[in-house]
Amino acid sequence: MTRKDFAMINAKAINHIGIAVKSIDEHRAFYETILGAVFEGIEVVADQKVKVGFFRVGDVRLELLEPTDPTSTVQQFIERKGEGLHHIAYTVEKIEDRLTELKAGGIRLIDEVPRAGAHHTRIAFLHPKASAGILTELCEPTR
Repeated sequence: MTRKDFAMINAKAINHIGIAVKSIDEHRAFYETILGAVFEGIEVVADQKVKVGFFRVGDVRLELLEPTDPTSTVQQFIERKGEGLHHIAYTVEKIEDRLTELKAGGIRLIDEVPRAGAHHTRIAFLHPKASAGILTELCEPTR
């Protein structure tokens, strides 16, 4: 098979690593004091029912995801698997085109249409079964 036989994400960079936690405040000291991460702030993403704490380590952003509602998918994740790695996000261009190509290539998607995400991005998730059990997020910056 040639490279063009595959659906391509064409990732430009790792955008962030999402970590599910019960409480951002409970974990903040570890990330700042022990890891030396720079705290960049908190944003509530109401439609995803999460509060997101942003931390920077070099060129990599870590996002601590705290559920704000018992029906949040992050809350369900924590109940099933406990706190920990939730997803890896990749920066892409032309997210709609990526989703169309992935779907046409038989890649299982959670989102067929992008939605609003934190930090001024449009996002979409691939199903973990498409990527060795890791939830994969595509992010396209809007600014």
